[in-house]
Amino acid sequence: MIGLAPSRLRFLKLADRAPSGLVAAPTDLRAVDPYVAQELVYGRIALTGRILETRGASPFSLEMPSAAFEEKLHAFGWLRHVRASKSDEACARARFLVSDWIAHHGRRIKGVAWAPEIAAQRLIAWLSHSPVVLQKADAVFYRRFLKCLGYHVRYLSLVAKYAPDGEIRLKIRIALAVASISLPYRAAKIARFGVKLDRELERQVLPDGGHVSRNPRVMLDLLLDLLPLRQSYINLGHDVPPGLVPAIDRMFPAIRFFRHQDGDLALFNGATVTLANELASVLRYDETSGRPSRALPDVGYQRLSAGSTVVIVDTGLPQTLELSKGAHCGCLSFELSSVRNRFIVNSGFPPQAAKDFRRASRSTAAHSTVTLNDTSSSRLSRSRLLGPIMMPGITDVNVERQTDQKGSDVLTASHDGYLRKLGYLHERELELNAAGTKIKGRDAVFLSQDGKKRTTLPVSAVSRFHIHPSINLVQVDQETVLMSAADGTGWVFSAPGQIVTIAEDVFMADASGIRPSQQIEIPFSPLDTPEVRWLIEKKP
Repeated sequence: MIGLAPSRLRFLKLADRAPSGLVAAPTDLRAVDPYVAQELVYGRIALTGRILETRGASPFSLEMPSAAFEEKLHAFGWLRHVRASKSDEACARARFLVSDWIAHHGRRIKGVAWAPEIAAQRLIAWLSHSPVVLQKADAVFYRRFLKCLGYHVRYLSLVAKYAPDGEIRLKIRIALAVASISLPYRAAKIARFGVKLDRELERQVLPDGGHVSRNPRVMLDLLLDLLPLRQSYINLGHDVPPGLVPAIDRMFPAIRFFRHQDGDLALFNGATVTLANELASVLRYDETSGRPSRALPDVGYQRLSAGSTVVIVDTGLPQTLELSKGAHCGCLSFELSSVRNRFIVNSGFPPQAAKDFRRASRSTAAHSTVTLNDTSSSRLSRSRLLGPIMMPGITDVNVERQTDQKGSDVLTASHDGYLRKLGYLHERELELNAAGTKIKGRDAVFLSQDGKKRTTLPVSAVSRFHIHPSINLVQVDQETVLMSAADGTGWVFSAPGQIVTIAEDVFMADASGIRPSQQIEIPFSPLDTPEVRWLIEKKP
């Protein structure tokens, strides 16, 4: 929890004030599953792939199946499933659980229940789904509910500027803006919350539309909250904060930039599975409707696209140390999609998995790029004080882009993540032909001038290409692997003069959890073979 000794005293003095009523309930664009509401009626809570059997007891007094389950339970986003069900039994059960939460946690600011990001999510959920919670509610519950909503607003108002930088702080500002127009607050307070939201949007949504976290999934999550907020301002006749619409308009082209041919988002820097209907529900509001740009220079990504082929490449650095808590060591990694299939991916982030899996997903080896000596290009902190930040590793990324005489799109980029420790630089070249049927690749790992003077130990290198679990691999010969999708689309991967192997792998960004998959590997010794060339060619 955030240290709030002076602020907490001030907060407690204001704790008895409560809003006089509710003005509006913003819409929720997230996907719904009536099965969750049905299970709720039977005393079973299904979240994050786990089920908690309450057997009539309070879930808030039971041992949780996992940390991720506990967070989702306290965030109350599952109320949207009840709203979709609309049954009296499900609404009554939802109201009971809200009342039960207030009894257990409504006045005790401690633990996961009052983590700022969880409190912000819960405030939005309670306001958005208040018709469900208040269906056939009595006056006593209504007053308790309003009082707790006011308690949330005051708490989040106090912790907002102390919250961790990035998505958490912005979501708190969004929650407060939602509350300001959903509850009967004065125009001055609505404007004040709007100004603070504007400032955070201006700081976090960069000019190219990317979010400072460099996580494509964060943009989708933000739009799922910002779009209903914008509409609520309009419907209720309030002035829309001047920075809200421009921020949304910047994000739409950026989210299209990361969209693969199968409709899912690329797996970089903490991105995980994207539900197709959630992405579709957001893109329905996109009035920009232009082609994705070739690059997002502010967040550091490049996109090569031709025909039915898309290649997305990470060529950036974390914005700050604090923002690197979710960043991955995947510089120069890329993903490839073709027709309606993803072929080469990164492993993705498993938000509901154990800590060791989450940490492993951030390593360089979990990305489609080159790894030296089985180490990452940047080091992740294990300090409890600092948290899982990315320690200084890569300090410089050089990027060049050109179109050659044949119309091929050629990207050349390098990074210095292995320079300090091993004395080596990694340079990757990707060339996509004008037809979108051939990708030429080159991975060069070479000693810097300083490295030649101080490095004598041999270094091993592996160029990895993580394959989506829906793709079938067949070893044709020691230099060649055939990649085939279920719809018949196929690509041939080859590395002339090199040994190409198929290895076991895991895919960590699937809705059903971590899945077994495969990867293609090219092992080489930089001292003997400073560069390897490979080719990915579409089958006719």
